[in-house]
Amino acid sequence: MEPGGYRWWYLDAESDDGQFGLTVIAFIGSVFSPYYKASGRGRPEDHVSLNVALYGPKGKRWAQRWTMTERGEKALWRDTRTLRIGPSQLHWDGEALVIDVHEVNALIPLPVRGRIRLVPQVLGQRRFRLDPSGKHVWEPLAPRARVEVHMTDPDVRWSGTGYLDANHGSEALEDGFADWQWSRAHLANGDTAVIYEGKLRSGEDFGMALRIGTDGNAEVAEMPAAVTLPRTLWQVARTTRADAGHVTRIRATWEDTPFYSRTALATRFWGEPVHAVHESLSLDRFRSGIVQWMLPWRMPRRL
Repeated sequence: MEPGGYRWWYLDAESDDGQFGLTVIAFIGSVFSPYYKASGRGRPEDHVSLNVALYGPKGKRWAQRWTMTERGEKALWRDTRTLRIGPSQLHWDGEALVIDVHEVNALIPLPVRGRIRLVPQVLGQRRFRLDPSGKHVWEPLAPRARVEVHMTDPDVRWSGTGYLDANHGSEALEDGFADWQWSRAHLANGDTAVIYEGKLRSGEDFGMALRIGTDGNAEVAEMPAAVTLPRTLWQVARTTRADAGHVTRIRATWEDTPFYSRTALATRFWGEPVHAVHESLSLDRFRSGIVQWMLPWRMPRRL
C-alpha cells in the first residue's frame, strides 16, 4: 500500500426479526485513526484495526458492544484468503466469509468474542470511482448476503440479511471529501439499492443511485427525492433519499458520534417500502482538534 493510503472491508447485517444488528469494518491504514493522522500516514500497515459494533433492542444493553482497538504492523498478517488483525481474523473458506472476533469493548473493558459467517447471495461485478481522479474507490463485493451471528460474549445468536463492500484510496479520506451520505436497502425482487452522495473537498457535489441486480451488475437509477432527517444528539446532519411525498421513519440510531451516525430507516425507494441502513459522515468535524482529542477514548492503540 502507498503511504497515505487505506483499505477497508465493511459488513452490516440485521436480524430477520429486526431486533438485532451489527457492523464490522476491518481497516488497513485506519481512516479514522488519530494515530495514523498524527504519524503523517507514512505506514498504513502500522495502523490496523477491527471495528465490531453489536446492536440490540432498547433496554437490552447486555446485547450491545463496540470495539475498535488499533494495532501495529506486527499484528497484521494476510494472504489471498485471510486477513488477521491481532487475535481476530477474516477468512474466506470458499463458500463464506468467516469472521472470528476476539476483541475488547471500548471504555468498559468487556470481552467481545464469537463468530460471524457471511454467505454471499449476490457477487458484485464492478468497482466505482467516488471522485474524478480515482483516488477513492468503492466496490460492492456482496450486496446481498445471509449472515449468521454466534457470539459467546455477549451471548447473542441470530441470523439475517447482510451486505459487504470494500473501499480503498491513495489519500486521506478527509482530503478527498467534506461529507457524505450513504444508504443501502434490499428490494423484494432480489435487487439491492445503494445511494450515495456528498461534497468533495473541492466543493463539488457528487452522488449516484444504483440498482444492483441478482447477477451482480449495477444500473444507474433515478435519484429519489431528498429527505432531511432529524439531527443526532451530537447534532450531526442527516439527509437521505425517498420517493417524493413519503415520510421516512427512523427505526433506530445505531451509532451517534461527534462526526458520523449510522441509522436504521423505514423508507420507500421507487415505489417499494424498504428497510435501509444509512450512514452520515462529516469529515469537517473529524478534522477538528476536539474530535481528534476525543477519539483515543473510543479507539485505544495496542502494539
